[in-house]
Amino acid sequence: MRKAKPKKRVILPDPIFSDVKVTKFVNHLMYDGKKSIAFNIFYTALESVKNKLSNVEKTPLEIWKKALDNVTPQVEVKSRRVGGATFQVPTEIRPDRKESISMKNLILYARKRGGKSMADKLASEIMDAFNEQGAAFKRKEDMHRMAEANRAFAHFRF
Repeated sequence: MRKAKPKKRVILPDPIFSDVKVTKFVNHLMYDGKKSIAFNIFYTALESVKNKLSNVEKTPLEIWKKALDNVTPQVEVKSRRVGGATFQVPTEIRPDRKESISMKNLILYARKRGGKSMADKLASEIMDAFNEQGAAFKRKEDMHRMAEANRAFAHFRF
C-alpha cells in the first residue's frame, strides 16, 4: 500500500447512556451535522419504545441493542469476476462493518416507513426488529439467503 491507513477517530459516548454505540447510531441518523436533533429523535424513539413495550422487563437501551443484533448480518455476497463470468461470492463481514450495516439498515427502513415523525418511525422499526420482523430484519434474512444460495462459489473468496 502506498498510503498509510487513516487513524480511527475516537467517538465519545453519548450524554445519557454513556454508550459509544449510541453515538455511532446517532451519527448515522444525523443529517447536515444536526447532531442535537438526531439525539432528540433517538431518545424520543426510545421513550416511545419504553411506553409501548412496558410488559418487557428490559430497558429501552437493551431492547434497542437486541434489535440491532437481530438485524446484524453475518455474511454478505460480493461480486467477483472470474474468467468472463461474474460470481456472487459469499464472504464473512468484519465486526465494525457488521455494526455499521445493521445501523444503516435500521435507519434506512425506518425512514421508508409512512407518515408519522421520524422518532415514531424509528421506534416502530426498533420494535419490529426486536420481535424479529420488519423490513430491516427481512433484509438480513435476504442477505443470508443469497450467501447460502451462492455457497458453491465460496472457493473464489479473495
